[in-house]
Amino acid sequence: MDRLGVNKGGFKILSGTANPGLAEEIARHLGTELCRVAVSRFADGEVFVRIDENIRGADAFVVQPTNPPAENLLELLLLCDAARRASAARITCVLPYFGYARQDRKDQPRVAIGAKLVANLIETAGADRLLGLDFHQHQLQGFFDIPVDHLYAAPVLVSHFRKKNLKDLVVVAPDVGSAKMARGFAKRLDASLAIIDKRRPKANVAEVVNVVGEVAGRDCIIPDDMIDTAGTVSEAARALKSLGANDIYVCATHALLSGPAVERLTAAPITEVVLTDTIAIPPERRFPTLTVLSTGELIAKAIRFTHSDQSVSSLFD
Repeated sequence: MDRLGVNKGGFKILSGTANPGLAEEIARHLGTELCRVAVSRFADGEVFVRIDENIRGADAFVVQPTNPPAENLLELLLLCDAARRASAARITCVLPYFGYARQDRKDQPRVAIGAKLVANLIETAGADRLLGLDFHQHQLQGFFDIPVDHLYAAPVLVSHFRKKNLKDLVVVAPDVGSAKMARGFAKRLDASLAIIDKRRPKANVAEVVNVVGEVAGRDCIIPDDMIDTAGTVSEAARALKSLGANDIYVCATHALLSGPAVERLTAAPITEVVLTDTIAIPPERRFPTLTVLSTGELIAKAIRFTHSDQSVSSLFD
């Protein structure tokens, strides 16, 4: 038992409504059931949260991605506040997807730094630590004054592609900022590296300028942390195909799939789109070339290690 007494009351897995399927998968891997929680709306749409079992002295893990709509973030905050007022010994926010992460700097006049604001809200709501998966930028960990464990979906994605036994493979970074992540994929898959020189004239619009590296006659994997409108990866796939690439695979952790994303991914010369379940993908946003991998086991292991005060980083050794 640590100084907070978190082992005394065991652990509880609480879930909002953003991604209950993933929360249930996490609980299954932990050999437990989700804590009974009531999340409802008043007639005017106001969010109401109630924890329907005793969590006094427990190590509470609140599983809730904060993708739109904004009610998902509000549910997370209310769940943390309810757990604090219910005398949980420790509250850990489990964020499979950290929304507002792209608003991480003041790069234009008179704009908000949304990521810092959300970090402040989470801490004010009562969170004692945070467990996140593939932040948009690593420096987001510094926005919090509580401990942050940063998980990576790369082992889940790499394992999927290893089973394909792809030969003469090249991993293509969709932009310069993704080069470090792509290099990690290339090392794990024993592949070479290429980089796309991309320009973004305005938000959610991308154009390929040049491809640095040899892709002709080779299978390509384009990894990214998220797919929003799919403009970047669809244009990248077309550029690679025009240069003589063979099969093109796209993989990403977070499946936002906003606006024309599904149409773009379907129309692009992509053999397979591999995404994880950090964000729930409704049936109408699924398509024939889509493969969804589960992060439930990975997050469950991190929760178990956190609860027993073991090293979470050892998951990636």
